[in-house]
Amino acid sequence: MLGVEETLGVTGAAQIPHQRGELPLDCAVRYTEERHWDVFPGTWLEAVAGTERCSCGEPDCASPGAHATSPEWAQQVTGSAPAARRLWSDEPRASVLLPTGRAFDALDVPESAGFLALARMERMRLTLGPVTCTPDRRMMFFVLPGAALKVDGLVTRLGWVPAAIDLVTHGEGAYVAAPPTRVGGHGAVQWARRPTPANRWLPDIEELISPLAYACGRDAAEQRARQT
Repeated sequence: MLGVEETLGVTGAAQIPHQRGELPLDCAVRYTEERHWDVFPGTWLEAVAGTERCSCGEPDCASPGAHATSPEWAQQVTGSAPAARRLWSDEPRASVLLPTGRAFDALDVPESAGFLALARMERMRLTLGPVTCTPDRRMMFFVLPGAALKVDGLVTRLGWVPAAIDLVTHGEGAYVAAPPTRVGGHGAVQWARRPTPANRWLPDIEELISPLAYACGRDAAEQRARQT
């Protein structure tokens, strides 16, 4: 079965994690070594009575196996490969979480809008940073830090109402789950555009906001039409 990247026609490189088959520890170390990203370990999945549940113990956990273990998670963040090895050696099943607002912000959109935006970006020959697909059918576009402060104004200037389109920005004080983190029984976070030397320099939000806002606006309009 083809991975997400193959379905998008992505080729080339990757020393940074493959889609499947690598351990969280190995991936966390590679993010620090090859991308200079900060990382920290989150919750993990445990087998309980034949089902997988979040290590946090909440039966109705909203993000099982893929969230911070404590409100003070920022104290665990490290950009050091040896420190990452120690952290994941303590709990090898821990999810791999990346704090935003440091090396990057993440533009979070519905998967349907994300694939539409990717197609438009390819036609426009825009330079993309890494992009993830999550099991809850979202896509995360990595851009330069500071996007969270700009997005509403940019969306408004393009003629969209920010509250009416499902475009969320993760910036300072937030985090996102990175491959190969598994979320409940829904699957794992995967790369739609994996980190490579070619996308080491991230785009600014201004470069991507037009196709993203258009795709989110169109997707939101279609959702409303289906509900009427």
